[in-house]
Amino acid sequence: MMANAQRTNIILRADNVNLTLGGFPILRDLSVEVSDVVRPGVSTGQVVGFLGPSGVGKTKFFEILAGLLSPDTGRVQLGYPLQPVRAGMVGVVQQNYPLFSHRTVGSNLLLAARKRYPNGNEATDRMRDLMGRFGMADKLELYPAQLSGGQRQRVAIAQQLLCSEHFLLLDEPFSGLDILMVEEVSEMIQEIAHTHELNTIIIVSHDIVATASVSDTVWLMGRDRDANGHVIPGARIKHTYDLAEVDLCWDKNILSKPAFQTLVNDIRARFHSL
Repeated sequence: MMANAQRTNIILRADNVNLTLGGFPILRDLSVEVSDVVRPGVSTGQVVGFLGPSGVGKTKFFEILAGLLSPDTGRVQLGYPLQPVRAGMVGVVQQNYPLFSHRTVGSNLLLAARKRYPNGNEATDRMRDLMGRFGMADKLELYPAQLSGGQRQRVAIAQQLLCSEHFLLLDEPFSGLDILMVEEVSEMIQEIAHTHELNTIIIVSHDIVATASVSDTVWLMGRDRDANGHVIPGARIKHTYDLAEVDLCWDKNILSKPAFQTLVNDIRARFHSL
């Protein structure tokens, strides 16, 4: 673990999650934990990169983590203290950033804020404070069509933070972006994560480099194989990388580190057996 950093309380836990759809096992005995990362004097949220081959079951586990789908057996708990997940506790930011086109940015965000803060003044204050921290306080009177793609993504993330508190699932946040936009989104993800100690962002992505570069933990989902090399149906988290332990996180120059390239190569190599 990096100097002065330690993992403390468990703030997300999946226990023995199993899911079968149409008689076919999708998830099997899946267990995983996320602990609060503490660094003295620094607010440090958690960023988990969630990687795996297409069709392996990432989307279904994504839905279970968000409380949108119930597993056949097992459970997901989150928060401090831990409590069973339910719909609305976890914000989900999809690739298309759904916002009402006929409403201003401020109006879109107030709709979300009022789900958690029935008092209109408090909802407005929370919304303005968050947009101020996002550097977008001057965009509240604009309409979604007047924003850049990166700005719409920030608004979509703010929308989910306002109604779901500390946990966010980001679906392919780097998809279709050029190199400069990937850098901007990466900085934004870390900035948002570190605004509160309990903030936890889980990134589901196919972009190994970008995902690993912003994460302190990486999960690899895959299936086991029997003694003859045949795939056993039902996926689970096959490998977990603790990047804080090997000094590969919270570093703006992470991409230039030889150890980081070694990590990326190892993840890519493992994909062949997932």
